[in-house]
Amino acid sequence: MNVMQQGRTVLLFGIAFLYLSVVAVQAANRLPGEYEVIKGEPSLHTPGKVLLLEFADFYCPHCHLFERVVTSKLTEEFGERLEVRLIGFPVIRGKLPTAFEMYEQARAMGKGSEMKSVLFRTIHKEQIHVLDRGLRSLLLREVGLDAKAFEDGLASGEPYKALEQGIAWGLRVQVKHTPTVVLDGNLRVSNLDIDNLRTVINGILEKDKKS
Repeated sequence: MNVMQQGRTVLLFGIAFLYLSVVAVQAANRLPGEYEVIKGEPSLHTPGKVLLLEFADFYCPHCHLFERVVTSKLTEEFGERLEVRLIGFPVIRGKLPTAFEMYEQARAMGKGSEMKSVLFRTIHKEQIHVLDRGLRSLLLREVGLDAKAFEDGLASGEPYKALEQGIAWGLRVQVKHTPTVVLDGNLRVSNLDIDNLRTVINGILEKDKKS
């Protein structure tokens, strides 16, 4: 073997070693469960806590089922280690944006999760789709919000702006249906089985412990 061939062999070994090293690092950083990393989106992760972004439509029956069967149980199981945040993403045509604006205003006033539950129940169990001011006053009393402050906030237009920002976010991460789940801002989980979500969330939390 001449010098040139030896050099080529050494180079090939070096490339192979580098490739295997990269693969090993990727494997070590890989979380358990089924998910995909959204390219170009920053992580919103806070150590010790997972953020579950649920792109959802209040009028979507699948979103209602997911809220009732999956997110409620995960919230109960993980407690303060999991923050569930609904991002309004309307897909059902012919509906007013009132429900989404009500949720955004309630969230701004610290009662987002409570309002979310009330809206899903009102729309799907009680079959009420027109959320006029009279009905809103009853729901606000149930949630525990000051009606005047709430209505003033609703009239400011800020809740609608928040809805528009959420829709833009969903389009950016290519939400094609509801519900769509994104963990920590950049991990899309297409398999919404509760066991898979639990596995990925636990993997993130366990990785925090090792950091």
